[in-house]
Amino acid sequence: MKKILLTGLAVIGGVLTAKAQCKPVTALAESFDTWKDINKCWTAQSGKAMLYASDKRIIFYSMSNPREDMYLVTPEIKAGTYTLSLDLSDNGGETTLELFSVDHPSDVKTYTSITRPSKITGEKKTFTVSLKKDAHLGLKVMLNGVHQAVYMDNLSLQAKK
Repeated sequence: MKKILLTGLAVIGGVLTAKAQCKPVTALAESFDTWKDINKCWTAQSGKAMLYASDKRIIFYSMSNPREDMYLVTPEIKAGTYTLSLDLSDNGGETTLELFSVDHPSDVKTYTSITRPSKITGEKKTFTVSLKKDAHLGLKVMLNGVHQAVYMDNLSLQAKK
């Protein structure tokens, strides 16, 4: 009985510790080099397509499902104005990136667009992002063809001075 009780407390403590590590942040610097899967403080929404970490980057892959809504959602970010930069490239075709303010990562109804979709051209993208309240940042990639892929790397979010 004592063993069961101690095991239960250890599990509860582990869950609380995991949640505590995902506190709101004021900066992000992610190269994705050490990711073997999506980090526990981030959320991937891929629908019927694939969104995964591989080859030291994040890959959005349409498979046989073009135009599927695919989001990578950051940890919660404190309210403020930020500069977001990231490297994006694709394997051809028409692809876009759109940014969202996200209240609850598991509920797409709480995603509010904060930029227009911009074409992915293989060059570094830089945005000014203003969050009026603490929120997550959602990065929506749209792939318009079968077996299309977008590669994301070197994401940086810094408070604007």
